[in-house]
Amino acid sequence: MGVIIILLLLVIFAIVFVVMGIKIVHQSETMVIERLGKYSRTLDAGINIIWPVFDRAREIQWRYLKDGGSIGKYVLKTNANKIDLRETVYDFPKQNVITKDNVVTEINAILYFQIIDPVKAVYEISNLPDAIEKLTQTTLRNVIGDMHLDETLTSRDTINGKLRTVLDEATHKWGVKVNRVELQDINPPEDIRGAMEKQMRAERNKRATVLEAEGEKQARILQSEGLKLAAINNAEGEKQARILRAEGEAAAIHNIIVAIATTNSDPVNYLIALRYIDTLKEMVSGQGNKVIYMPYEATGILSSIGGIKDLLNKTINKE
Repeated sequence: MGVIIILLLLVIFAIVFVVMGIKIVHQSETMVIERLGKYSRTLDAGINIIWPVFDRAREIQWRYLKDGGSIGKYVLKTNANKIDLRETVYDFPKQNVITKDNVVTEINAILYFQIIDPVKAVYEISNLPDAIEKLTQTTLRNVIGDMHLDETLTSRDTINGKLRTVLDEATHKWGVKVNRVELQDINPPEDIRGAMEKQMRAERNKRATVLEAEGEKQARILQSEGLKLAAINNAEGEKQARILRAEGEAAAIHNIIVAIATTNSDPVNYLIALRYIDTLKEMVSGQGNKVIYMPYEATGILSSIGGIKDLLNKTINKE
């Protein structure tokens, strides 16, 4: 009877020993195993066998963001023997930082990081979540402290890039890769926000006034250019009309003189008439306000007119 009990106890112990020695690790998780207090190995995803008495998983402090319903979200810190290798989001509480122009601003940041070396995450830092949080807060104060308030509000991408670079370099020895840092809220004091709103309204009114003035200026310029072109066109039209009228008169006189020549009239009258036509052409082709004066005898003009009159009378009598 006693032997059976001992055997039963041994079987139970063996079963418990085997069960304790089996470790199931989920995908994207790992476990750091110590043997007699010394690092032994890192378990991969799947079924792993360890020595229950001699081997044990090294715990790591972890931070979870829980939804408390009516009380809102809260942070839960705990010790875990499994290390999550997925990208983790840390939502840090709001903190006050001072800008370069001495304005106290409330900023809330989010950090995205991932453990890439579990051994370093366990042995190089005692409290990884707190270390990352404090490092992020101090780095954020240093970055914002070198910038003015206006630059802080308009340069989120620049701030995020600087934070990510500094944090990634600092956390590399902890086996952590910082992928992204985002600023959720930047809240200046109430009086500063009021002053900024007034400034924005003033800037909008100024831009509206400038645009209205520019529009009126362009309208006046276009109107004056239109009047200028209209005046030029009118002047060109009047000039062309005068030229055409003068050319018509010259052509008519030329025809009359040709008729005088063909009817054997006085050649003196013919020459004087030709001279009159040439002078008239020079006057027509003159440029600008230039006027050409050609003196000639009054008797020549009268004789030419008399010859033209005789020609007209002869023509009428023939008809």
